[in-house]
Amino acid sequence: QVNLVQTGGGFVTVGGSLELSCADSGPTSKVYAMGWFRRAPGKEREFVSAITYSGAGTQYSDSVKGRFTIHKDMENETVYLQMNNLKREDTAVYYCAARKGGSFYQPMLDEAQYDYWGQGTQVTVSS
Repeated sequence: QVNLVQTGGGFVTVGGSLELSCADSGPTSKVYAMGWFRRAPGKEREFVSAITYSGAGTQYSDSVKGRFTIHKDMENETVYLQMNNLKREDTAVYYCAARKGGSFYQPMLDEAQYDYWGQGTQVTVSS
């Protein structure tokens, strides 16, 4: 049983920073490829960032590249999304996703590739 638990998020003003984290709450000896997606009001869920199970490969959407950083704590299989220079258009519910294994270097960008999802956390950026 995999139960992804997200922490972080909340309210921030434009230009501010937030960090999200996501981890399997149960005991695990598995390694996961992990990703972050978001759904803004009135829009479909979209890809934000992803990292391979090895941590060797990362990918970002064009809209967050240079502002967001994904990294993974390999010991406890926790993924973090550091979000800097936040913009109003970053306002959304953010979801983490995980899948066991995967490619060493190539992150998974398609939500259909993931098996497990976090509960979602709201990020609101106001001016």
